[in-house]
Amino acid sequence: MSLDVSPQLLEQAERGDIDDAAFVECIRESLPYAWGMITELVARLQVDGGDFADNQTPPPDEQARGQLLRVLASDAMRGTLERHFGIKLAFQNCHRLAVFPTGDTESYRRFVSPRSQILNQSPEFRDC
Repeated sequence: MSLDVSPQLLEQAERGDIDDAAFVECIRESLPYAWGMITELVARLQVDGGDFADNQTPPPDEQARGQLLRVLASDAMRGTLERHFGIKLAFQNCHRLAVFPTGDTESYRRFVSPRSQILNQSPEFRDC
């Protein structure tokens, strides 16, 4: 299961749309490793500036890796977090998560290019 959904949130969803704040809270509580990494990268981008902030350290275990994959594979979760933080998320391999300022920047286009994906490969990432 991707998210730990409270009975109240499930009931709200059954009645109609839920707001982003409730969904963000559900993500934060359900996927703490992914949430922590994203918030850390957002803070680094805000403090350090630059074109983007990224993580290049593999997750400590498969549970953490799974959290990253789940949050980034879901269009709903990814889009909600991008709106919440006012950033654009990008992902390579099993752990290289990056946050970019919103907008179509050259740095973002380079990061998500096929060339960049190929250059970011190594044998240890084959089965990550």
